[in-house]
Amino acid sequence: MKLSDTIAAISTPYGKGGVALIRISGAEALDVGDRIFFSSSEEKLSKKEKGRMYYGEIRIDGDSVDDVMAVYFKGPNSFTGEDTVEITCHGGILVTQKVFGAALMAGARAAEAGEFTRRAYINGKMRLSEAEALGNLLEAKSDTQMILARNGMRGGLADRTEKIYLSLRETLTSVYAAIDFPDEDLSEMSRDEICETVRDSLENIRRLASTYGTGRAVNEGIPTVICGRTNAGKSSVYNRILGYDAAIVTDIEGTTRDCLKESATLGKTLLRLCDTAGLRETDDVVESMGIERTKAEMSQAGLILAVFDGAKPLTDEDRGLIDYVINVLDTPTVALINKSDVSEHCDMKFITDTFENTLRVSAVSGEGFSELGELIDRLFIDGDIDIKNDAVVSGARQYASLKLADEALYSALCDLEAGIPLDLCCVAIESALSYIGEVDGRELGEEIVSEIFSKFCVGK
Repeated sequence: MKLSDTIAAISTPYGKGGVALIRISGAEALDVGDRIFFSSSEEKLSKKEKGRMYYGEIRIDGDSVDDVMAVYFKGPNSFTGEDTVEITCHGGILVTQKVFGAALMAGARAAEAGEFTRRAYINGKMRLSEAEALGNLLEAKSDTQMILARNGMRGGLADRTEKIYLSLRETLTSVYAAIDFPDEDLSEMSRDEICETVRDSLENIRRLASTYGTGRAVNEGIPTVICGRTNAGKSSVYNRILGYDAAIVTDIEGTTRDCLKESATLGKTLLRLCDTAGLRETDDVVESMGIERTKAEMSQAGLILAVFDGAKPLTDEDRGLIDYVINVLDTPTVALINKSDVSEHCDMKFITDTFENTLRVSAVSGEGFSELGELIDRLFIDGDIDIKNDAVVSGARQYASLKLADEALYSALCDLEAGIPLDLCCVAIESALSYIGEVDGRELGEEIVSEIFSKFCVGK
């Protein structure tokens, strides 16, 4: 990827539509625009007012391809921070490709995935966490995800980490000045004041990191296993949460042989659902393999929805599941007593006495599922966090950097309080500063930055 190149891409989804957008960015973007765009007055785009849209046509070798609208943004006042031309043409597949091809023939090269956003990051138009939030916005599948992404794009997380970063950097500067020039009395901070700064920074890092539970629940999702004995209604619960019939539901026992996986939002929490084979003793080789996979998924789950048939008494298989969940696993669990729309024969008291979280639901009528969403939100989302305005850590990469910064700062604080020489204490503070810088890409390796932007679509 040569960032000095002028790039072009189709920035709207591929296919038929009312209009399509071709974006051109780079030092020669205006020259490329002038070579292919001709206004109704035959005046070049470079002679037009910046930031205004003009009507004209795209021509290739003198032949008109399409009537379009074009606008020129002069850097740094553009999304990428570079000179940018955006052309809006008709949205047919062939005509869009023709206009895009004209831009390439005029001197641009095809952009790589996420290259426009990466240039915006490199040119200081957005910080790395803001760019990641933009990626989350593009992938958002719920209102809550969209709200969280918009919050990140406004820089809440970036502003919080920058404040901590600058405070620690100022401390290091003061300490190193005193070390390098001991006779000049340049240090403005005593050891106690340095301890206080490090302690405050550590507390701020921990508060910020604690928001990841909420950010993860909304953005990345909770691995959720739906389990229970055969014909308890697991697949019906799975279909009800998804909102459509993804799993086959029959009266025949053992219909589900493998793990079915889809994601859905319930309440504010994204659930990475796994519908599993019924747990029971069986001689069927294929079903036995499914049951082993069920247990493997349960061991890695972040949430278990244990489904019981409310229309029948508890069986040995039910009790075996209860014993396995309670005594073997250490996973948040919600017991769902299904088929609340029919007469109840299940031992409700035994289940409610055993599980902290129990709900009566009907996968047929939908009864109890709104309450299930509220319950799951209470388990995974911090009600004290305002995801619209508060800084929230929403990605595993950001969280990992903050946890490493936590460890480094704690080590530095222990050394400072133990009276270790300041120059040795500063080694750990420097490490913490580096980890905090990683959250917004100040000190992040090229390989990781490339990986982040490779997940974006071409044209963004």
